[in-house]
Parts: sequence; structure tokens; C-alpha cells
Amino acid sequence: MFNRVYFKYLCILIASVFGCNISGQDSLGIVEKPNILLILTDDQGYHDVSYYGTKDIRTPNIDQIAASGMRFDNFYANAPVCSPTRAALLTGRYQDNVGVPGVIRTNPDNNWGYLDPKATLLPEELKMVGYSTALIGKWHLGLDSPNTPIERGFDFFHGWLGDMMDDYWDHRRHDINYMRLNAMVIDPKGHATDLFTDWSVDYIKSQADDNRPFFLYLAYNAPHFPVQPPEDWLEKVKKREKGIEETRANLVAFIEHMDNGIGKVIQALKESGQYDNTLIVFSSDNGGHLPSKANNGPLRDGKQSMYEGGLKVPTAISWPGKIRQGSVSEEVQISMDLYPTLLEIAGVKPKNKIEGQSFYSQLVKSEPSLEPDRAFYFTRREGGTKYGGQAIYALRKGDWKLLQNSPNEGYELYNLKEDPLEQMNRIDSDIEKYQELNFLLMKHIQKGGEVPWQKSSY
Repeated sequence: MFNRVYFKYLCILIASVFGCNISGQDSLGIVEKPNILLILTDDQGYHDVSYYGTKDIRTPNIDQIAASGMRFDNFYANAPVCSPTRAALLTGRYQDNVGVPGVIRTNPDNNWGYLDPKATLLPEELKMVGYSTALIGKWHLGLDSPNTPIERGFDFFHGWLGDMMDDYWDHRRHDINYMRLNAMVIDPKGHATDLFTDWSVDYIKSQADDNRPFFLYLAYNAPHFPVQPPEDWLEKVKKREKGIEETRANLVAFIEHMDNGIGKVIQALKESGQYDNTLIVFSSDNGGHLPSKANNGPLRDGKQSMYEGGLKVPTAISWPGKIRQGSVSEEVQISMDLYPTLLEIAGVKPKNKIEGQSFYSQLVKSEPSLEPDRAFYFTRREGGTKYGGQAIYALRKGDWKLLQNSPNEGYELYNLKEDPLEQMNRIDSDIEKYQELNFLLMKHIQKGGEVPWQKSSY
């Protein structure tokens, strides 16, 4: 079988015979781009990983990603809900600048986004520099052409086209099956987490015989509600954690089951000889869901909220031999920053103007950010009686954070350095700071207002 290792040494032989010496190559005469495994979980709380010392949960495989690379303690999701963060992650842009200010839903009457067909997605960029690209798991950025995964840069799609699942065993949403193999409707049997894990293992093994590097975006639906761990995982948690509350026990088991799947995926990299040349990113799309008893640490609130508990997410990146093991970043980063960072690792600059900023230098050189006082904007548009189709916003700049957590309430201002738990609203006492941040936020809102986010607009 012709695999990447054989290909590499064949290239070395050819280069030596013909005396080739291409600039930018390594000492062997070969530039080998790393594989990229991007793991995104759904609604995983900031402290729902055991690497923060959370006592009732065990996530050894996620912990190992952090231990073998860099842990990010100030990493933000672009939004406190699913679709906007996913749009930002895959475009490198603020979600309201690419038509996804809110959740893209299967119900058109409660749909608040339409991914801009003109936006260039991460897999499209990586394909242009020789990557094989795959999405396994949750898409949540459109149900129809042109916004399906295989039309937006993924060579291979095996997963869930829609938003949440009503059941992890039946794989339906409003009695509709959104499971797909590329464009084909499929109806596989088994727990969705196990299916996405197994399909990822199969994909990784298949890439061992491909001379191209791969980009695998593994997007689990878990631990998004309904919280449905396999019974044996639930019993294991209950047996270990005496007296644990039932709702929390289910969520812990759900996450530990997923962590076990992540371990299987990483083991497949090792067994196929690809681990040493694979960069692994782990993150979540927003903060943990409090009714499911998620643990967001000491942070205020959770999913759907513009307070820190809705936005900060557990994040870690490993890359053998490149990122210092056990390193920790305290700098502020955001989901869309992964786009230019991964492109720089792949040796390419973004084709279009983006708002995301690469932190490649921090990863491999531990160099500080070029913009320590950078502004970070957060947007969420929503329907229902609480929001009425309006949006809520937040802006963090330096130590200061301005937010509106309901369209029916006023803005709040916090100094996160002095008040990380957001307990002392300084909107009345720091008028100049409020005016400064409010001006910046208004300009951002105006920019997003230029972008259509309904399909009928095209």
C-alpha cells in the first residue's frame, strides 16, 4: 500500500537524484504540512473537564491534549449559542458579518441566520494547499444548497446536517432524519457519540494511505441536551460519585462517554502512525447549559448568556514537538482566531479580509499577542417572547466588558480584572468608559447590519 511515509521518502530520493533544492523546505528537502484534527463539543461547560480540578468528572483524554500542549484559560466562544460560533470558527469572521447572528434552525419561523454563500470557509482554504477535508458530526450551518458541507469545502461529510437531536439513539429532529453521508440520507443504528467516534476512526485510518495531509473537523452533538449517556456510563459515575445529584450524574456520564470517544480517535492517530504529525484542537461552541447542571466554574451564568459563563469555554491545543508541553495561555482568544492560526500552520494566508487573528507565534514561540488591548465583540439574535427577533451584545476590550443580556434591559459595565465574577455593575460610575465602549459597539452593530441573514435576501 502506498502511504504518506513511503511518499515522503520517494520525494527525498527524487530530490537527491535531480538535485532539487526548493526554498522553505526542511533539512530533508521536504515540507510536510501537519494533519489538523479540530474537535468541537456542544455546550461543554468551562470547568466540565478534569484538568481544572473538577472533582466529580474525569476527562483523561481531553486532559492529555492540554498536558501535551497548551491550555487556554481565557478562550471565548464567539457567541453563547451554537450556529454563530460555528460560523465564526469556519470563516474567521464575526458571525454577524457572515449572516449568522443567531441560531440556524430547521424551523424557518424561528431561524435567525443564513450563512453568506460568498464567505470562504476554512476547508476551502485548506483544500487549496493540498489538504483532504472532512466533517464528521454536527454541521448546523444550513440544510439546503448552497450551504451544505460538501458544497462549502468538505470533501467528505458523515454526520448531522441540522441543529440539536431530539434523541441520541433515534437521530431525529421534529421527526425528520438529518443524518447524511455526503448528500445521501442515512439511518445508522447506535448512540450518536459512538457513531461520530467510529466514523472518525475509520476516516483517520483511511488517511494513512493518502499522501495528502488531512483536516478533520469532528463536531460532537454531545453534551447538548437531551442528556442521554449510555446506561453503563451512567452507572459507573453513580457508583464512583456517591450521592451525586441525578441530573449532574447524567451530564458527567455523557461527557465522560464522549471523552472516551476522543481517546479512541487519538489512539487511531497513534496506531496509524499519524499522531506525531497531527495538530489537535479541542474547544466548545459556548458555555455550559445550567439546567443540565453544567459546571462553568466560578463564572456567572451559562449558555445563552452574555455573562462570562455563557462565553468562556475549555480549550487546548497539542502539536508534538512544536508546542511546549503543559504550557498555559492567559491571553484572550476567540473561536474565529483558530481560522487564521490553522491557515498559518498550513503555510497560507487568508484569501479574504477577516477579523480573526492568528496566535501561531504564541503556540510555537510563546510570544505575547500583538494586540493586548484588542476589542472582542459578541452577538446573539433570537426569537420568542423574550427576544422578539432582537439581538443582545457584549464587548470586551482590555479589562473592561460592556454587555446587554436582554433586549429589554439596559447595558451593564464590568471591570473583569477587579470583578471577574461580574457582580459590580459600573455603568453609572464609569460614564466615560461606557461611552467609549458603546461607540465601538455601535460601529460593530452597523457593520453587521449591512449583511443579509435571511435566504430570501439573495
